Parts: sequence; C-alpha cells; structure tokens
Amino acid sequence: MLVIGIIILVFIIIILAINFYIIDSTKNQIKTANQITNNDIDCILILGAGIWGNRPSYMLEDRLLEGVNLYNKKIAPKIIVSGDHARQEYNEVQVMKDFLIKKGIPSKDIFMDHAGFSSYDSIYRARDIFKVKKLVIITQKYHLYRSLYIAKKLNLKVYGVKSDKRKYRKQIYRELREIVARNKDFLKCMLKPKPQFLGKEIPITGNGDITND
Repeated sequence: MLVIGIIILVFIIIILAINFYIIDSTKNQIKTANQITNNDIDCILILGAGIWGNRPSYMLEDRLLEGVNLYNKKIAPKIIVSGDHARQEYNEVQVMKDFLIKKGIPSKDIFMDHAGFSSYDSIYRARDIFKVKKLVIITQKYHLYRSLYIAKKLNLKVYGVKSDKRKYRKQIYRELREIVARNKDFLKCMLKPKPQFLGKEIPITGNGDITND
C-alpha cells in the first residue's frame, strides 16, 4: 500500500508541476488590447466555446466581443473563428461569423475554420492551413495559458487577450478539467501529431469569404 501511495503522490506532483510550468511560462504573453503595439500581427484567433441554437454561449459571446474590440483597435487585419462544424446541424463557426458581421466586421476579413475540434487543432491549422506566423488568441484566462503554450510549441509568435467579462456557471469544473487538458496537450506538443483534418492552404492574406459554406 505504501508503494501505491508513493506512486499516486508522484503522479499528482507531476500533474501539478506541468500545470505550474505551463502557466508560468506563458503568463507574460497575456496582454490587454492597449498593451499590444506590434503592427505585424497576421490575425486574431477566436476559439470556439459552444452555441445555443443560432446564438453563441455566454463564454463564446465574450470572446467574440473581445475580438471585435481588437479588430476595431487595428490589432490585426483578419480574424479566424475556429470551432466545431462536424455535423450539419451544429455549426459553431457560422454562428461566430454571423455575430461578428452584425457587429460591423467585414465578411471578407473573417476566416472560418470548420475543423477546430480542439485548441491544439485550431492553432495547428492556423499555422498550416491559414499560414499564420504571428497571432493574438482570444479566450477566457483559465484556457489562455494552454492555448499560448500550444502556439509557442508550434513555433508561432503569439499574444493572448483574456475575454472574462462575467462570471460563468460551472467554472470550478472547467478549472479542474483544464488541469487534465494542460497535461494532455503538454504531451501532445512533445509528439506534435497532425490534427484530425488538414486540407488545402487558405492564406490569411486573402479573402475570408472563400471559407464560407
């Protein structure tokens, strides 16, 4: 029993150490819109977070609103909305693009990544499909550390802007789940597997309407 207890303790220490490392190694890349002064950023990447029918969830709405803010501040000339569109009846990216258009963002400046099934896939595809080299990632703070870590390990130049604009239900559950997700993506970034789907290149310098359904 003692040996089993020691093994469990070591396992827990490793999990927590990886979490601390990911947070500590990326925290300085989290900025506000006013702190980002570079003018050579390729795009703003908004990660998906679930939809309710034809409207974004509260978490996703806040990410999108922050994307509008950054775009209007001319942080980057293009936006990628990346999310789940594995089923015809569930189209995160269309809901995201429609929301941004209603907020005044030109359709041509919004690229839809229909196969952003995970943070890793979204960032990998931003690099390999959309040919992004420097980006700003928008998501809630608890999720931002992992996203920034993935981007760094994929050799992207990256900043993160948090989109926490309210309190969210089940946040403690999300925080606990994120501990596991950070460890999973820590290993993934060591192995660097290809995403579930890749495809032809769609350079971010072009017209986003090419990604429309």
